[in-house]
Amino acid sequence: MRTVNVVNHPNTKFNAFTLFQHNDKKSQRNLAILERLQTTLDIKQLIDIFATEVAKYLNFSGLYFKHAEISVTAKGSRAGKVERQFELRLNECFFGIITYSVNSPISLDNYKVLNELHHLLLNPLNNAVRYHQAMQLAMQDALTQLGNRRHFDEEIKRTMAQAIRRQSRVGLILCDLNKFKAINDSFGHTVGDNVLIHFADALRQSIRDADCIFRFGGDEFAIIVCDASPQSLSAIEQRIQHAIAQDALLAQYKVGCGLGLALMNNADSENSLFERADSALYRQKMTMAHKLSIVALR
Repeated sequence: MRTVNVVNHPNTKFNAFTLFQHNDKKSQRNLAILERLQTTLDIKQLIDIFATEVAKYLNFSGLYFKHAEISVTAKGSRAGKVERQFELRLNECFFGIITYSVNSPISLDNYKVLNELHHLLLNPLNNAVRYHQAMQLAMQDALTQLGNRRHFDEEIKRTMAQAIRRQSRVGLILCDLNKFKAINDSFGHTVGDNVLIHFADALRQSIRDADCIFRFGGDEFAIIVCDASPQSLSAIEQRIQHAIAQDALLAQYKVGCGLGLALMNNADSENSLFERADSALYRQKMTMAHKLSIVALR
């Protein structure tokens, strides 16, 4: 069962020093909470700090925050008998929902305390969400909506460190389009952009949910494959070629691609894994060029 309560915060009239003036002790408490909530712009850390504060006044087993495509779960959360939801609003506009998993009813006094705490949370949380959105844009390729090179550099480091802890392996696939410059020169940049968008979609169709795709710029792409094996890399390679062949626009302009595959070993760093995938891509393109030259001579 879920119960939704609305918490509206008129942001333009916000004043942390006048929100709670019932007594000096409560004001000092709320200012201390506000100070702790303003120590980070990381949404997960902020929700964890908030959960610690709420736990002083409410017995709950789980706390969850949802804003558009952002979903955060407080550390240690687990399911309860029922859920109680609070809708957060800024300037009468929907901002997000906080959900509590509880095993017993929330008293009227605790509802009042939660509303006070939510008012304190709203501005720091709004700042954290805006920061998160700005960082996402900074790590996203505007044309294809894939991660960019900066995002790749962070993700490959994180994924490889995680693989070492889990004793699994990371796969890396580097991709670039064949004769993309010729398409741009012959048909214009609008067609070239559409080719890149369709190629990005073909890559999306070819990977698993846990894998990540990035565009470095131009016609260069990379795929990080989690829990990889030679078989999984080969399967993705085959799916990419199939997806390209099935795309009408890519087929119209006779778009093909080169693929360089590398599987992480115990001695690999991010640079050495990338270099091996890059070398594999170069060898494949040289082999393809050699085959085409033989065909042309016949």
